[in-house]
Amino acid sequence: MKEPKDSNMGRMWHLYKMGGITPAIASMLGSSNAQQMAFIRSMSRDQRKESSLEMQLSDMEAVVFDLETTGFNPYNGDEILSIGGVIIRGGDFGEAEPFYRLVNPKRKVPRHITELTGITNEMAEDAPDLMQSLHDFMDFVGKRVLIAHGSGHDKQFLNAALWRTSKINLTHRVVDTMMIAKWLEPKAIHYGLDEVLERYGIEITERHHALHDSMMTAKLYFRFLKLIMDRQVTTLGELYAYLSRH
Repeated sequence: MKEPKDSNMGRMWHLYKMGGITPAIASMLGSSNAQQMAFIRSMSRDQRKESSLEMQLSDMEAVVFDLETTGFNPYNGDEILSIGGVIIRGGDFGEAEPFYRLVNPKRKVPRHITELTGITNEMAEDAPDLMQSLHDFMDFVGKRVLIAHGSGHDKQFLNAALWRTSKINLTHRVVDTMMIAKWLEPKAIHYGLDEVLERYGIEITERHHALHDSMMTAKLYFRFLKLIMDRQVTTLGELYAYLSRH
């Protein structure tokens, strides 16, 4: 088969030859979307090659993140509304600027979600689409470990978004601060972010805002890290091993 002469098709053909996209998908996408998809798929392949379990928690780089969504079911019409994240290294914030993006969900924002998050239909309509926002976020994350509180919800939506846009699943390691709280405080009753923040004396600023929630979760992780290190747990693999028992 000869390489197409058209410049846009030529770029997509190059991506296809490099394993970035399938020809069927390329034929349906514009050049920009095809390049974004290829970037996300390439990052996923690289991430699978990384072994992060030997990382020392004391200097591990991670992205603490949070999503706001239109509901709880990404496979039944609910969408990502905003993505927030901060880079940390060990027990401190990194020097990089925090990440925050609104996402156009291509649907109406439910009234109760607007009341909860402050995100209106007008704000969402002017936001970038999912592919662009996801590309920017994965670029921000790089090969770093991900940290979230109650990560099941966020992982489910990220996986759905990655599959829909790029036909891949999330391959990054994810640490759940809720699981750490359950390990450190097995007799506690409530493990929601509000309750745990209060127990550890962390000021609650603006809840249900993806960036604010990310920053508060990062501060919570810093408190946890000192307690984890006191228990002689020093690597990500050791932390995973302890959390798997609880």
